[in-house]
Amino acid sequence: QVQLVESGGGLVQAGGSLRLSCVASGNVLTINVMRWYRQAPGKSRELVAQITSADDARYGDSVKGRFTISRDNSKNAVYLRMTSLTIDDTALYYCNADTFRVQGTTGISEDTWGQGTQVTVSS
Repeated sequence: QVQLVESGGGLVQAGGSLRLSCVASGNVLTINVMRWYRQAPGKSRELVAQITSADDARYGDSVKGRFTISRDNSKNAVYLRMTSLTIDDTALYYCNADTFRVQGTTGISEDTWGQGTQVTVSS
């Protein structure tokens, strides 16, 4: 099994910054696209940013120019640097990845999710 573990969430004042991390563990062989989603109370899950294994990054309109996604393939990790945070950025942030592992002689592609890390922005 592949697991994604997020960290770095917390409480921050508006205008502040946070850096989220997500590391994949288990018998992962390769990871294609890695993503950050978020979900605020009463709202649907929103794609924040994604990055391919070739470092092609894309962002949701609400975070462009403020958030930066990056990854370290040697560590099976993805990061989200968040700046100029506003109250509207308050949400549970989830890491998601297209993972590929081998079980015996079988290759398994999976859509893997982390448990989430809470980001709360105060005024």
